[in-house]
Amino acid sequence: MSDFNYIEHYQKDAVEFDYFEEREGATKHDERRVREYIISKVPKDVKSILDVGCGSGWVAEHFAKKGVKVHSLDISVTNPSKAMQLYPSKRHFGIVADSFRLPFADKSFDCVIASEIIEHVVNPAEFIKEVFRIVQKGGRLIITTPYKEKLIYYLCVHCNKKTPVHAHLHSFNEKMLEGYYEGNDLESFKYETFGNKLLIFLRTYILLKFLPFWLWKIKDRIANFIYNNPIHIICIYSKKY
Repeated sequence: MSDFNYIEHYQKDAVEFDYFEEREGATKHDERRVREYIISKVPKDVKSILDVGCGSGWVAEHFAKKGVKVHSLDISVTNPSKAMQLYPSKRHFGIVADSFRLPFADKSFDCVIASEIIEHVVNPAEFIKEVFRIVQKGGRLIITTPYKEKLIYYLCVHCNKKTPVHAHLHSFNEKMLEGYYEGNDLESFKYETFGNKLLIFLRTYILLKFLPFWLWKIKDRIANFIYNNPIHIICIYSKKY
């Protein structure tokens, strides 16, 4: 992947594909549960959040109205601009920047969220190092990504090279994600896996969508106890005081 121009790719990606499009069915339900999991891991007293790869701007939609300062960051101007238009607030800021070269000083944010992003980056270890750099003492970096994903490749009709489906460059487990960062400022690494492929296959979202997060979480844990095949992993990197 040394010849992969990720900046050009994701700038064009944001133009060609609508990250704000309303999802449907199982996809909508799955994305909702990922967001709820992230929200449950954000400290209640958080004052500032950086949303890396902001997508539809849901972080700003949820947290800015609660008085939290949110920076929606993306490598393309498209998504932060639209997020600013949809969720205007004096506490919401749009940032266009490369996540490998963030325009912030060390220890700038109480919490950094990178949801379903790390599987797309060329160098996961350098990515974590850079985004963790700007986490405040006592703050958190929260990452979600597919868990033990089987990567699938197609032959591109344009370049005649193999290209990964959904531009997922990596597949992760908890040991890999923990091992990517070993800095002395890391207080702890914790993770949870969630989502269940069998429940998705059986289209149980039709009923499960009515459950509040806490009850759905119990059902999900039972399902993964019986049939251990989780879809996502959420990781919390906590910085020392």
